[in-house]
Amino acid sequence: MSALGRVVRAGVGRRRVHTAVIILTTLMAVTASVLATGLLVAAQAPFDRAFAEQHGAHLTAQFDGTKATATKLAATAHASGVTAAAGPFRTLSVRPRTASRSDMLPAGVDLPPLTVVGRADASGRVDGLTFVAGTWATRPGQIVVAYDRVPVQPGERLTFPAAPGSPTLTVVGVARSVTGTADAWVTPAQAEALTAPGSPLTYEMLYRFRHAGTESRMAANRAAVTTAVPRGTMTGSHSYLAVKQQETANAMAFVPFLAAFGVLGLLLSVLVIGIVVSGAVGAATRRIGILKSLGFTPAQVVRAYVGQALIPAVVGCALGLGLGNLLAIPVLREVGTAFGGPAVSIPVWIDTVVPTATLVLVAGAALVPASRAGRLRTVEAISVGRIPDAGRGHLARRLTGRLPLPRAVSLGLANPFARPARSATTAAAVAFGAATVTFGVGLALTLGAVQSGRMLDSAGSVVVETGGGQAPPGAQVVHAGGGPEAPKADPAEIAAALRAQKGTRRFYGTAQAEVSASGITGATTVVAYQGDASWAAPQTVSGSWLDGPGQAVVTTRFLQAAGIRVGDTVTLTAQGRQTSVRIVGEAFFTQGEGMELLTPTSTLAALGLDAEPGRYNVETRPGTALAPYLTSLNAALDPVGAVARANTTNTSDVIVTMDALVGTLTLMLVVVAGLGVLNTVVLETRDRVHELGVFKALGMAPRQTVTMVITSVAGIGLVAGAAGVPAGVALHRFVTPLMGDAVGMDLPSSDVAVYHAPQLAVLALGGLVIAVAGALLPAGWATRKDTATVLRSE
Repeated sequence: MSALGRVVRAGVGRRRVHTAVIILTTLMAVTASVLATGLLVAAQAPFDRAFAEQHGAHLTAQFDGTKATATKLAATAHASGVTAAAGPFRTLSVRPRTASRSDMLPAGVDLPPLTVVGRADASGRVDGLTFVAGTWATRPGQIVVAYDRVPVQPGERLTFPAAPGSPTLTVVGVARSVTGTADAWVTPAQAEALTAPGSPLTYEMLYRFRHAGTESRMAANRAAVTTAVPRGTMTGSHSYLAVKQQETANAMAFVPFLAAFGVLGLLLSVLVIGIVVSGAVGAATRRIGILKSLGFTPAQVVRAYVGQALIPAVVGCALGLGLGNLLAIPVLREVGTAFGGPAVSIPVWIDTVVPTATLVLVAGAALVPASRAGRLRTVEAISVGRIPDAGRGHLARRLTGRLPLPRAVSLGLANPFARPARSATTAAAVAFGAATVTFGVGLALTLGAVQSGRMLDSAGSVVVETGGGQAPPGAQVVHAGGGPEAPKADPAEIAAALRAQKGTRRFYGTAQAEVSASGITGATTVVAYQGDASWAAPQTVSGSWLDGPGQAVVTTRFLQAAGIRVGDTVTLTAQGRQTSVRIVGEAFFTQGEGMELLTPTSTLAALGLDAEPGRYNVETRPGTALAPYLTSLNAALDPVGAVARANTTNTSDVIVTMDALVGTLTLMLVVVAGLGVLNTVVLETRDRVHELGVFKALGMAPRQTVTMVITSVAGIGLVAGAAGVPAGVALHRFVTPLMGDAVGMDLPSSDVAVYHAPQLAVLALGGLVIAVAGALLPAGWATRKDTATVLRSE
């Protein structure tokens, strides 16, 4: 090993605290950066690959066949910007019933409504289908179902009771459409045969455009197609961007806050590594002079100190790379399989670029103080002492000495003014730490609010189930022989029992049904409310809650998927009947992927569906004991045939994972900031070691020494903490809406404005805690030094 290599190795081994600080800073920065960049790229790759391979449709549009002929619709393929088109395909909404028994379902179960498309083949210039099992439908009596839409397999049979002749079709294939253009496909002739007399005549067209990368581009493309047909002909549409966002939502939700932590980590790493290397140079000035006297050139000295920073940084990068890839596994696990591809992982180029960029930043941060070491003259370096210039900070000491404070405190308050540049770096590290804590606490509060409000009907402590049988989500059990079915309890009797029950404050009922909604492919779950549910309503982003018939409330994701906004109408179809509802509010909830439609029970009645509540949510009066209340209520409901239970909601694993990552990264950044303070205080204490000996010789007690050292950073901590809190609040307000945008949801303002005056006051003290925690070890070191030893240290 060369002489330079031995110097580097000795420096790394001797300065263990400095080495640990650099490893931890680069570990945190690389972990967050790899996660953020990797998820941003990897989460979208499977969809982009499948979309390109299958020639996915940029726009799927539904048209009213009574306002434009099929020939007129086919002519929209020549609209401005269209590069390829497919259709028109005859579409219809039908509700199948299982005609054969399977492992998942018995025969005789009504499934949710399906959007069935009459299509001649599975290939084409737009929306080529890939098969999971089976083959294409080539003749009447056959049907191909979409993957993950209908729980059936090839060989099983479906009956369509509402179609002419109640035909039974055999499932011959299970296929994927990358943008979900249909729930099932049949031949064009079979589509005509399934159409009941008087059913709406609807068509579907699929388009690819020259420019379709942004929402604004897609809006312009949709407008170009709309103007090519008579007004009101296009009844709905959905963009591939909405599908992509929904498929990648869970992974993309991590990106904004991980990117913020990554940037904070990189900036703090540069700052702390600069502090560490500067401290190493300052503490080894005499050693530098000796190295130069032994023949080391200035360039070798510079390389030695840069190398002492790069070696632990390489270790930190390697650890961060492994940790980042490991943490990405659960987030990306389901992204690839959703499109029939292999499991997704972070691309190799990201694993190369992020550590390389981090090492470049580390080298740059270390180069500035290392260059100062290279410029030191040999004689000056060997003979330099540790006593600061007597004139530096003298005025500050004189002024603080006049304050009515203990002398140890006044000396500590004056110390930062002796070396303003060093104090500024300490303040910057503390400010980063305070901003990180503020940001992390805000994220935790926001995620907690989202967790509690993401599910519908989570308010109220009691739920009453009316019975009537159970089935898979969205399905309705049809009696298929055997014993009699359990009837649904009478809603009037349940309501009377609830009103008579002591401790009941208020309640409302809900019913559910599966219908077809204009602009939405497949079945839409309708949650219908009976009674005043405003006290338990999901938080609204815009508009208002339901207050009359013919109204509906949906999420941002539903609005984007249907291409509508608050104030527009949606047509609902079920059992051959239609009704329209007006969107009066945009709410936040994630139940049912955020695609459920909330409306009064009168909407279900207008469609001829069962509008009687199948569930009641009950809020008890304050102070009511839950267990006795449930016992008494169940005794009253038993003759009715209903049952009451405590209202419990499940937690989201995604949010739990986010909380864990936020807590871990916040802790790591705070520790890094504290270690930066520790290094600065260690350097300051060593520079003032002779001065400490003088103070001890004059009678300064160990407790006073600790007070002086801690006070020297306490003021910096208070000021830096006060500056860091607004920065953390601003970062939180910038990042949280981006997290909502990533999943296609607008967050309620109350979930973003989570900071209040008492919390901010406590957070402002975070800077003081970080500064004091970083100064405790050096303060202890200062008290343990023998007076005679430190006096000889000049």
